[in-house]
Amino acid sequence: MSLSEHRPSLPEVHRSIPIPNAKGFWRKLLAFAGPGYLVSVGYMDPGNWATDIAGGSKFGYTLLSVVLLSNLMAILLQSLCVRLGVATGKDLAQACRDYFSPRISFILWVLCEIAIAACDLAELLGSAIALQLLFGLPLIWGVCITAFDVLALLFLQGKGFRYVEGLIILLVATVGICFGAEILFSRPDVGGILQGYVPNREILRNPQMLYLAIGILGATVMPHNLYLHSSIVQTRNWQPTPKKRWEAIKFGTIDSTVALSFALFINSAILIVAAATFHSSGNQDVAEIQDAYQLLSPLLGVSAASAIFGIALLASGQSSTLTATLAGQIVMEGFLQIKLLPWIRRLATRLIAIVPALIAIVFFGEQSTGGLLVFSQVILSLQLSFAVIPLVMFTSDRRLMGEFVNPRWLKVTAWAVAILIAGLNAWLLIQTVVNWM
Repeated sequence: MSLSEHRPSLPEVHRSIPIPNAKGFWRKLLAFAGPGYLVSVGYMDPGNWATDIAGGSKFGYTLLSVVLLSNLMAILLQSLCVRLGVATGKDLAQACRDYFSPRISFILWVLCEIAIAACDLAELLGSAIALQLLFGLPLIWGVCITAFDVLALLFLQGKGFRYVEGLIILLVATVGICFGAEILFSRPDVGGILQGYVPNREILRNPQMLYLAIGILGATVMPHNLYLHSSIVQTRNWQPTPKKRWEAIKFGTIDSTVALSFALFINSAILIVAAATFHSSGNQDVAEIQDAYQLLSPLLGVSAASAIFGIALLASGQSSTLTATLAGQIVMEGFLQIKLLPWIRRLATRLIAIVPALIAIVFFGEQSTGGLLVFSQVILSLQLSFAVIPLVMFTSDRRLMGEFVNPRWLKVTAWAVAILIAGLNAWLLIQTVVNWM
């Protein structure tokens, strides 16, 4: 495997953000900050809300330890993406194209496109549900309206990649502020929260608890995030010397770790609010987003609680769908070396997500959205290992990475995480199929 010539990833923004030569730590950290927040939205998208709400309402704070474990695995995998992108100048899709045979590369591309469409479906439904809850808009119209968010991305990308990052950070901050308010309204048990972060053997003994735990673990790491992150770290214009590459890896890893810690707060907050509001009041069967919205204000006695929940859901869906657009462009260009106009790529992805959503709503009613959300997470679970395993392979290969190869302890840890994710997702898929039959 060699560092062959290749078209840069996202060429319109490649190396477009300057890095100051000054030695100031905070100035450099600010220059590198941004990509981690684009990645973090995948860890708090609407597809994850249902498992967090169900886990909190049914089992209280117990599954917080699973949320923490999921986030630690995510931090590890995203740090590998930074290492791959900086060390090789390639994103994960380009590395797959160069390393694997054309047939394998094509299969990986198809699987990734399906995963992006499934992810887009969950985010589209989340935004449409939020529009319905906030404004009474029928789901079928909400699904259609959310297709036009491509215009915002196209406009901002034309202004510069910093504007895209700024919008995403604003949306992520909105979700965080909303759930910070919800925690204050719900007045959770601090002792219960701290105890929830400590692993509990009951999770393994209780089949229902284990199923939800695996759902949280399996749906946390999004396949498209691995392709996305390995590309957008290359928007920074560091000097191509070993010293500067190590510096870029260090600051890129700090950026993603801080951003994913914020995602940990939001995912924890969703579960904590569900536990403090629903579990403590005896409403232990709340699993649907719509049910949570309807019950929040009456149970908390705060009229704005449900509206704040809806705003957070809308911000979550919109931020996630914008990053899925970028991931789609990266995957198509990386695997096939085909560059489409951004609006064409976005329209194609949106149509693949809109069609099944509209069919389900028209023929099965609005109550089918919950099943669609679950289905989208199963598709993502199927594809995940096909992104994680190549990532660990490449970053552990000295021929490709040179001095930036994973050290032994990181190789062992990364392979353990990859095997764990593959096993858990296989188990989740089997259980989901059994439950549907």
